[in-house]
Amino acid sequence: MTTIKDVASKANVSTATVSRILSNDETLSVGEDTRKRVIETANLLNYKPARRKNCKSLEQSPNIGLVLTSSQEDEINDPYYLSIRLGIEMACEFYKLRINTIIRLNQDIDTNSLNELDGIIIVGSISDYAIQKIKKNKKEIVFVNFDPKLSGCDVVISDLASATERVLEHLMNLNHNQIGYIGGMEIIKDFKNNIESELDDIRKVTFQKIMHEKGLLINENVLISSDWGPNGGYQLMKEMVRKGNLPTAIVVASDPMAMGALRALHEANIKVPDDVSIFSFDDIESAAYLSPPLTTVKVYPDEMGKTAVKLLKDRINGRKVAIKTVLETDLVLRESCQYKKE
Repeated sequence: MTTIKDVASKANVSTATVSRILSNDETLSVGEDTRKRVIETANLLNYKPARRKNCKSLEQSPNIGLVLTSSQEDEINDPYYLSIRLGIEMACEFYKLRINTIIRLNQDIDTNSLNELDGIIIVGSISDYAIQKIKKNKKEIVFVNFDPKLSGCDVVISDLASATERVLEHLMNLNHNQIGYIGGMEIIKDFKNNIESELDDIRKVTFQKIMHEKGLLINENVLISSDWGPNGGYQLMKEMVRKGNLPTAIVVASDPMAMGALRALHEANIKVPDDVSIFSFDDIESAAYLSPPLTTVKVYPDEMGKTAVKLLKDRINGRKVAIKTVLETDLVLRESCQYKKE
């Protein structure tokens, strides 16, 4: 008998996505191509969803909502955000939680839709005003990829500060002292996708702190964009090349930005890693297939999503003490970094 896992594997999506597409879940945000592929695969494999023997237990499943600061376009341009959401969906299926509402901050928002929910997961950086408006409707909240420093709420983040320290240590062990930085700002969003403020990203803060302590910081070699995608990295790297005196190594705050940076270096006939080493963050799937393969920090966005669901489930079941979970990262050493020759 064909199972939902068979359909998911064949269609290259999660079982949660298959389940929600076949049940006509209107809150699911997927492309029409994906929806069509799942339905065609289910028909091809003659998949028949099992009837639920206990509909009452399904009705009693906790209902949760997602508040996403990323748009669907963001998820296409940067797999990081998509991985968090898919991790949430997979864990919800495992823990028998129902995603009843999905709110994206770039859409018109009716916070009344949050009234009947048992809990909320907020993914991304969100303003204090938006948080307070959401908290009026429901107190069980877990923040993912953002620490609002708010008492009583659970938080799931990655340890990017320690990761940045290890990146710099690795580059310095490769004899690099002239190290530049390319990254983005942490954008705090309000309802209707308004930008309330921009904060320094923890990777940039840590980079500048360590380089300053070692007497190696050159502020002209720290470039920031509001665009975390390939175009942001491309434009910043072109600017760094135009300035001259290119650092021998450059830390790039995300793999999509690094993709654009590599393109700019290629156009300038600057070879990686012979002329400059590149160390990035995320370890998205395509990082291993770039030329050269990208040395990067592996983060675990899907695990962040899964952990958030587990924390929210515990909260709904009565846990009172707030928990902050910091996920470790790993260095993935590939071919975009090498020892600097004298």
